[in-house]
Amino acid sequence: MPIKAVVFDAYGTLFDVQSVAGVTDAAFPGHGETITQIWRLKQLEYTWLRALMGRYEDFWSVTQASLDFTLKTLGLEAAPDFIARIAAAYDALALYPEALAALQGLAPTRLAIFSNGSPAMLANLTRQAGIDTLLETVISVDEIGSYKPDPRGYRLVEERLGLTRDEILFVSSNGFDIAGAKAYGMTVARIERVTSQALRDELAGAAVIGPKSLFKALRIQPEQLGAGADLTISALTDLVPYVAARR
Repeated sequence: MPIKAVVFDAYGTLFDVQSVAGVTDAAFPGHGETITQIWRLKQLEYTWLRALMGRYEDFWSVTQASLDFTLKTLGLEAAPDFIARIAAAYDALALYPEALAALQGLAPTRLAIFSNGSPAMLANLTRQAGIDTLLETVISVDEIGSYKPDPRGYRLVEERLGLTRDEILFVSSNGFDIAGAKAYGMTVARIERVTSQALRDELAGAAVIGPKSLFKALRIQPEQLGAGADLTISALTDLVPYVAARR
């Protein structure tokens, strides 16, 4: 089946969630790396907990709540308005260096984002990165009131694009998202920003496993759920020849 659309996850795939570290360290000097990693881990955990409990709140609320949890856990004080200002770093994440060239190179294939982010967050994020005009649509889980990897989200992608799952290539770096999309029946490409061997070497050579290494071990490796990616790439630009051969 020809690939008629490429759909990207946003956080960790097109945009570098680690790029908030400058903001967190400026707010709490010496604690930036630890805050950044716990914040992201808890942010994802809260999406899964809310989905399981049936108590949906949008990603902006989850982002602030997970940051509040992180600061309280570390014994750091912050007023709600200050937490909101730090959380706004998620509206200005850095685009991965090759992402723009990849999106431009994939033309004329239809391009979209499917993300946990709220519509307002995603609009801010794509606009500030200058990629909003390259995307046909930006799809938020807000429309189903539940988070990835809820199958209803991947079904929503089909409905919004008017395509079947066989015609869509879904791209993510997040193991849970890859497993969810593949279990739904999509063709999935995994962006591998750190190889398993490189991570094993990093962990084996560390006298103390720091928060960033722990994050890599928990969140960016393939999940063992029997639903792996069809294609593993080391850079988003690797998609360009792959898709061109399958239009």
